[in-house]
Amino acid sequence: MITTLLIAAAAATNPIPNDYSLAQNWLCRPGRRDACTVNTDITAIAADGTIAVRKSTKARNPKADCFFVYPTLSSDEGGNSDMVANDEERRVIETQFARFGETCRTFAPIYRSVTISALRALLVGKPIPADRELNYNDVRDAWWHYLATDNQGRPFVLLGHSQGAGLLKRLVAEEIDGKPTQKLMLSAMLAGTNVLVAKGKELGGDFKSTPLCRKSDQTGCVLAWVTFRESAVPPINARFGRTDIPDREVACTNPAKLSGGIAPLQAVLPRESVGADMAVSPISWTSDQKLITTGHVSVPGLYSGQCVSANGANYLAVRLSLGLPNGRVLDPGGDLKFGPMIAKDWGLHLLDINIVQQDMVDLIGIQLSAWEKSRP
Repeated sequence: MITTLLIAAAAATNPIPNDYSLAQNWLCRPGRRDACTVNTDITAIAADGTIAVRKSTKARNPKADCFFVYPTLSSDEGGNSDMVANDEERRVIETQFARFGETCRTFAPIYRSVTISALRALLVGKPIPADRELNYNDVRDAWWHYLATDNQGRPFVLLGHSQGAGLLKRLVAEEIDGKPTQKLMLSAMLAGTNVLVAKGKELGGDFKSTPLCRKSDQTGCVLAWVTFRESAVPPINARFGRTDIPDREVACTNPAKLSGGIAPLQAVLPRESVGADMAVSPISWTSDQKLITTGHVSVPGLYSGQCVSANGANYLAVRLSLGLPNGRVLDPGGDLKFGPMIAKDWGLHLLDINIVQQDMVDLIGIQLSAWEKSRP
């Protein structure tokens, strides 16, 4: 009995590494039907409420790979999730990542993420145990497997949101920054996490050799942004956009205009809105209740944004157009809420990727062309 308990305790302290040669440990891999092969057609909703469906086509022979690490979303009990993909993992693939199949081969590992349960417990001051090395080790092991068996010298993009972006930030720092693999990296797109640089510089914080992307044809670089409404400057207690580390600042790159300044944002939003207590809820997209049959919608002209520095924070400030009466919805939401209260310290964290999703997809194509031209 004592021996059994000791073995169980050791297993809990030293979890067995995942075998990423097993198909079951991936949400997305090329050449099969999985979470990334869902229909990704888009209903474009004009300001006057008229709608049109745009077909989405997967790339037949994509020349680049996209490796995605999803955010905090597991509703599993305990501090870390299990390795079974539930509806929440599949849903985030559909809303945040599947559309990148228009330009990439898609890879998305399942990993033992820190759970929503752990996050909520932390926010109310009653933390539960969570292994914050386990999630990184899983992502790193999946990356190693991808490099060893799938990459074969192909250019790649790293994509992550929130927890996933934080894990990829560490992966870039430890496995890619200043190493030969960086020459294959088109970019790392790290949404919804604080990436630090030296004040006024493109380097000198989290990465030694990997600069911020400031031109659309630049490769081997990092995009990073955290999103707030233009009308809601991050408060002093904001979870994103701020750092207290001397001589450092949080990086901001706008995927829609890397050189800076305001630009239209090509948002692609889930048909079901995301907001209340991190859950999905129905939304009426037009005043006359038009039926939306696609899982994604676009809202041309609704959003614009730019990276700004205000109140000691650096962030992507999002502006909504005034809209038209009796047309499409004036504000699709996206604020994180706890009950009826908006969590102002989170900003539009839930929409970090969706608010610029088409800009991200388009940018990968530009970066790929630049990378190919630079090859000997």
